[in-house]
Parts: sequence; structure tokens; C-alpha cells
Amino acid sequence: MARAPATPAHGRRRRTPEEVIMKIGVHLYFQNYTDWDRFKSRQPGPPAITDQQIYEEDLHLAGLVEPLGFDSYWAVDHHFTPYAMTGGALQHLTYMAGKTTKLDFGSIVVVLPWYDPLAVVDQISVLDNMLQGRQLTIGLGRGAAKQEFDRFRVPMPHARGRFAESVEILRRALKNEWFSFEGEHFQIPETSIRPGFRNPERLLERMRIAWQSPDTLPIVANSGHGVIMTNTKSWDEYAEDIQQVNKIRRSIGLGPTQPTVQVMLSCFDSEAEAWGVMSTHMLESYNSSAKQYGLDDPSQFIGVKGYEHYAKVPPYLGPGTDPAKDEQMLEYAARPQAWGTPDQVFEKLQFIQQKTGAVEFIVNPRFGGMSAETAERSMRLFAAEVLPRLQAIDPPLPESLNGE
Repeated sequence: MARAPATPAHGRRRRTPEEVIMKIGVHLYFQNYTDWDRFKSRQPGPPAITDQQIYEEDLHLAGLVEPLGFDSYWAVDHHFTPYAMTGGALQHLTYMAGKTTKLDFGSIVVVLPWYDPLAVVDQISVLDNMLQGRQLTIGLGRGAAKQEFDRFRVPMPHARGRFAESVEILRRALKNEWFSFEGEHFQIPETSIRPGFRNPERLLERMRIAWQSPDTLPIVANSGHGVIMTNTKSWDEYAEDIQQVNKIRRSIGLGPTQPTVQVMLSCFDSEAEAWGVMSTHMLESYNSSAKQYGLDDPSQFIGVKGYEHYAKVPPYLGPGTDPAKDEQMLEYAARPQAWGTPDQVFEKLQFIQQKTGAVEFIVNPRFGGMSAETAERSMRLFAAEVLPRLQAIDPPLPESLNGE
């Protein structure tokens, strides 16, 4: 793999943190896409591409985030499959905190129902102190992968209740030195968290909650926390969601909020190459998500409380099995992403901002079976030609989304 110097191209001056208005972060899946078939069939022997190779490649890409001028680094929270091998968002972020000096950090997202909430709170407090003043955004979610719930031995119908109680426990820990909790799922005697949080008020302010199901949206809105969009719906659907979130927020005396938005990235000198990369690997990415979340057989969600809407999703069996379905997925999942020449990528992200009111973006430069070399070229061109222009934007909240 090429190791070109990690400096901005064309001699363009990088903006200082004080000059950056709109924040742009990066997240990586650490995904071994090519190993899904071997994994699901439990074939013996090593994978064609080892997990260790994926780690070396994605750690290299992660090491470019700070020197290329991005503002933050984000980690996903997955276990047990080739889908995303971070071993947990907070552990991953703690490692990256020690490898960097300027980056802010965020989780996209911590899946609260899987864990003892006190363990999560404890890890957040340690990471908050290790960052020594750098910003930490705690993105939280309910989770939807049955195979992960099964292996953590947590019944999926309990997810919503465990999530709500865990959020409340985190809030209490951030607001009080000593706290206790009595709920259906968790009972916590009076306790304190040490080390004490370095920035508890800012952590509360920066908490973000992700959702997919319509039933979760009111819970998100009534929590008073911000929102994070993890790229599982169309931008029109997300626009409707943020309008509804802000309508609920206004009804309880809160002002409107603007989301953090994750988007897939394919930035190259030619539109043709950018679309080739995006279309090929976005189908692979959707296939990987289908395998991870059971969308290759949605019938498993029938009767699962809190996940009924997943049972209505048409099954997806992978690229090439149904060309009409592939074309539909390209229109739905690939074309709306940030792909094209640098100018086209900038225009697309402006469009998404206008649709959703995004106040910050998280770009994902590697997905599906994309090579690390391809992802690095995209990252570098984006950083040189698009990143400074985005960081100078004062992101508005469209009037249609303010909830009035």
C-alpha cells in the first residue's frame, strides 16, 4: 500500500479549529466483507483475507484522519461477525485517543441494551478524562442484529426497556456524584463513578440518539438529546423525521435540534470512477448489512416486540441474485450518497445539509469489499478539495424542519 505524505494537496492552508464552523468526521467499519460466506457456512480454515490484514489496513486509514485535517473520528459498535470488527465503540475510541492529539471523538453508536449500563458509564468517564478536554460525542442506539443480541444473551423484546433505563442511568451519572436506580431491568445501589467526568455538562449536551423504527422517534424527541442519522433511510424520510422530532421538542419547551449525519464517500477525479466505486461497494455494503441484521430472512422478526417493522422489509439475497432488486438498491442506497468529483461531492453534501439540516457530517470512505488503496485515494482527494470548503459552511436549519 502506498504511504504518501499525509499533508493537504495543492498547498491549501488547513483551517484551524477556531476557524472551522461545520465539523467533518470519519468512521471506518473494520469489515471483512469477503469472509461472509465462509463465516455463515462455518467452513474450516482461514479466510481469504485475514482479520489481521483488515485491521492493519483500516488502522492505517484511521491514522490519516488527523493529519489530513478532519475534525473527528467515530467508531461503530459491533461484535462476533465480519460486519464490523471494532470489538466495541468505546474500546476502539480509547485506543485512537492515545494515537492522536487533536481529534474529537464520537460513537456511532453504543448499543446500550447489550451491556451493563454501569460498565458503559465507567468507560465513558475514563475516555472523557483521557481526552483531556477534547470533545466526546456519545451516540447511543437500541440495536437490531438478532445474532448479536443472542450472543450477548439479551432478549430482543427487552431492548427498548433496557435502552430507556440505560439512558436514564447515564443521565443520572452525569448529573450527580452519587446516584441510584430502580427499574424493571436494572437495579443499582447508591454509587459514584470514578474518575469523575471531566466535562459532564458537555457530554450531556453532546449526547446523540439514533433510531430506525418509527416507534423510537418519540422517545428520541422527548429525551431532549440530539439526533444522529446512521444512513438507513432516504434523505426525504430523514427530513420528515427531523421535522417531527423538532415538533415534539417544541411541544415540551425545547428548541429545534440539528442532526449529525453519516454518509458514504466516493470522491475521485472522474465521475465515472466515483460511481463505479460507489455502485459496486454500496451493493456489497447493503448485502453485508442484510446478513448482519437478518434482512436476508426478515421473517425472523415476526412477533418480536419493538422490531415488527423489520418483518415487512423485502428480503435481499445479495448482488447478482435479482438484477431488478440490485437496480432498485442502487437508486435507493447508492445514488443519494456523496459520490463524484470533488465539486459534485461538495454539491451533494450541501444538498443533504439542506434536506436534513445537518450540523456535522461523518463520512465513511471504505465499505463493502473496497480496497484500502481505493479508500485512501478517495480520502486524500476529499481532504484536499472538499473538506476546507465544508468546514467553512455555517449550516442552516431549513425553516421547514424547525418543527413549527
